[in-house]
Amino acid sequence: MHRTPWFLHPIFVFIFSLLALGASLFLYIYWYISARSGLEQLIAGFNIAPDHALQSETWVVILVLSILVGIIMLGIFTIFVYNQKILQLFRLQHNFINNFTHELKTPVTSLKLFLETFRKHDLPAEDRQRYLQFMIRDVGRLSDTINRILSLARLESGSYQGHFVVSDLTEAVQQCCETNRSLLQGCDLLLPVAGAEKISCRLDRPLFDMLLVNLLTNAVKYNRSPQVRIAISLRRKRGRALLQVQDNGIGLEERELKRIFNKFYQVERSTDLPANGSGLGLNLVQNIARLHRGQVWAESPGSGKGTTFRLSLPLVTEP
Repeated sequence: MHRTPWFLHPIFVFIFSLLALGASLFLYIYWYISARSGLEQLIAGFNIAPDHALQSETWVVILVLSILVGIIMLGIFTIFVYNQKILQLFRLQHNFINNFTHELKTPVTSLKLFLETFRKHDLPAEDRQRYLQFMIRDVGRLSDTINRILSLARLESGSYQGHFVVSDLTEAVQQCCETNRSLLQGCDLLLPVAGAEKISCRLDRPLFDMLLVNLLTNAVKYNRSPQVRIAISLRRKRGRALLQVQDNGIGLEERELKRIFNKFYQVERSTDLPANGSGLGLNLVQNIARLHRGQVWAESPGSGKGTTFRLSLPLVTEP
């Protein structure tokens, strides 16, 4: 791969341009002061009135020139920052297209293979049922990917207002986990105790379920432990509800704790983990949390030590 020489790197060119522009202004002022000093000596030698030869407006011109150079420098800086953001966005979109294509191509290829098998072979009933289950799984994967894209687009456009109802957070968590039990097969899942203290929040139930399912499936997907363990807990803290999802997965480095919520961002993984998704799941989680007037963040002791996601939501005081 061709590597750009260091002297053509955008940061070097940007710094060099600013230094060149600043040096030009400095040399102009230095030259003017030197020339004025020599001119003053010449005027004094010929007994000429200084006001006739030296115009006071010159310093005003220098001041205006300095301001204009400052504006030019600010413009160069703005263009540089904008250009860097565009380049970063291009890289993120490139990664997204590659991963999104993989997310679509894999189940489509699988479905095509199963359908061709059905067309060419007269399979026993047991095999047909097994292949149909695989096909349903692949269709669900496709549907999940498409729904994430559509949901994120609606949330970011601001057109989705949501249908919020006062709900018991403990009950909502339990129902969501029960409904999506098939996604957590073989997982040791610890849920909040039923009948505990009621914690009421205003929830858009479909969006809240989407948020929680994203956190749970991430905990399962990014986990190399022999036994996947996820613990969900709820409590009140400073007048807010705090939901905690803790796993024993691959963990996160400190530099990744905030970046994982960026759109298209994906954690670096080892080859023994499954292929990354679209990089939209946690960004969708963050947008849903904001729509609920809440906050979500991640904590981890480090690589290989699991991750804890915390969601803070405003409480509703019921009469």
